[in-house]
Amino acid sequence: MSNPGNIVGGHKANLNNPNTSEESKQHSKDVLENEFAGGNVEKSGEKNPQNVAGGLKATVNNPQVSQEAKDSAQERLKDMGQ
Repeated sequence: MSNPGNIVGGHKANLNNPNTSEESKQHSKDVLENEFAGGNVEKSGEKNPQNVAGGLKATVNNPQVSQEAKDSAQERLKDMGQ
């Protein structure tokens, strides 16, 4: 089976898409309610530390990010030993 989070995300996107039919939206609503407890899925676990560090480093180097966000990202990197 595919990743349940991806399935739920697809159905939620369909519900908010103005280009899909009412029949399609009703199907997505039924699937979410009957198979995924209204769209609540269990998170897959911990985040990959390398990915987190990469995102924080990108924040530090992004010129469109506020200094406050850069400082926060730098502090988190320091706490991670990066």
